[in-house]
Amino acid sequence: MTTEIKHFSELTQDEFHDTIALRISVFVVEQDCPYQELDGLDKDAYHVLIKEEGKVIGTTRILKPGVAYAETAIGRVVSATDKRHLKLGHTLMEASMRFVKDEMKEQAVRLSAQSHLKGYYARYGFVPTGKDYLEDGIPHSEMLFST
Repeated sequence: MTTEIKHFSELTQDEFHDTIALRISVFVVEQDCPYQELDGLDKDAYHVLIKEEGKVIGTTRILKPGVAYAETAIGRVVSATDKRHLKLGHTLMEASMRFVKDEMKEQAVRLSAQSHLKGYYARYGFVPTGKDYLEDGIPHSEMLFST
């Protein structure tokens, strides 16, 4: 397995296809949430890709400050259903946070977590902001990391 971080402009057609296909298979199909997956934000985002034999099996998206929130945002954290036993989410979050701190030189990160995953994100220093809401019928909590 390999982990790479690329700006949208650096993604190959296959990488972008596999990324979107993975996100749709989990967020739209598995979680039964019909929503507009292609929201226009991917075009100026960084994408963390975990690949196995050239195929994307895990990904997350990093948005620059001012796009989704005033702070940098991490979102679309997802791994292939048949690869979840590998706990790729940890690799994705570690790589994302390292990139935000080391490459983007940002100190604060905000995300929208499915509420049942608040404990997971807390491991990476995220704290609930108190903003809880329903998004596509799923309870979410806004969380913030700052140094």
